Amino acid sequence: MLKGLDPVLSADLLWVLAAMGHGDDLALVDANHPAETIARATASGRLVRLPGLTMGRAARAILSVLPIDDFEPAPVRRMEVVGDAQAVPEVQAQVQREVDAALGRVSPMAGMERFAFYAAAKAAFAVVQVGDPRPYGCFLLRKGVIAGEP
Repeated sequence: MLKGLDPVLSADLLWVLAAMGHGDDLALVDANHPAETIARATASGRLVRLPGLTMGRAARAILSVLPIDDFEPAPVRRMEVVGDAQAVPEVQAQVQREVDAALGRVSPMAGMERFAFYAAAKAAFAVVQVGDPRPYGCFLLRKGVIAGEP
């Protein structure tokens, strides 16, 4: 345990988040996602599993330390529901609330068609698979910068 860090943030997850650079994507996916296959194609080849958590809880922990890119119009993207691109399942609404809370403002997620999402996830830095079984709990989070004096 480390003081001041969310206990959900494992050593492997913290390594992934710290190793990512500005503009790298993190694929945050549900229990149904082909995470093992997708993770092998990512820049790091890493798959971090967070069993037993809801997607909202995992997103809250990650967003407590991961800066979101503010140079991009859509730094957080979600997998669209097949056949109904405008639908927003509860798992996505839950993550949207966590994103908005972390950013301190409303920042709507952009939707991505299922297979476009898989392709983009393969280009991500790493994959974090949450034990949440609800479908369409699949997101891409683009890392931003923390500016300041050394």
